[in-house]
Amino acid sequence: MSKRAKEIVRDFYRSDILRDETVMERFFHPDLVLIWNSADGLSIMNYDDIVKFFGEVRRSYNDLRVEISHLLADDKHVTIRYKYYIRTMENPDEELGIAHFIAIWEVKDEMLYRGYQVSQPVTDKDDTTESYHRVKV
Repeated sequence: MSKRAKEIVRDFYRSDILRDETVMERFFHPDLVLIWNSADGLSIMNYDDIVKFFGEVRRSYNDLRVEISHLLADDKHVTIRYKYYIRTMENPDEELGIAHFIAIWEVKDEMLYRGYQVSQPVTDKDDTTESYHRVKV
């Protein structure tokens, strides 16, 4: 593997997925599977589902920013803890935190191949100043 798995995952999360339409094909393996536990329950998504999901994100938000607190690698597996912030088209001057995530990715052929993700919506009780500082990125 010429690029380390950690670099690939880091590069994906730092990419501009709203404006760069090549992100999907550059980072997602054609046989991708993402198993996602969210507030809505379990979703199992493949490549096409992820492309549709981010298409909806593009239509819904003016800006999407990620804040990564942890990025840990063990060979071809990478664990990342992060939070997404958005700006809506209706209110582009206000940035809102929308959800906390932890994901474990397996990298294959220098692409995200298998993912296991858990997310939780942001609430008024979040203490991002104390609990969300960067630890290992």
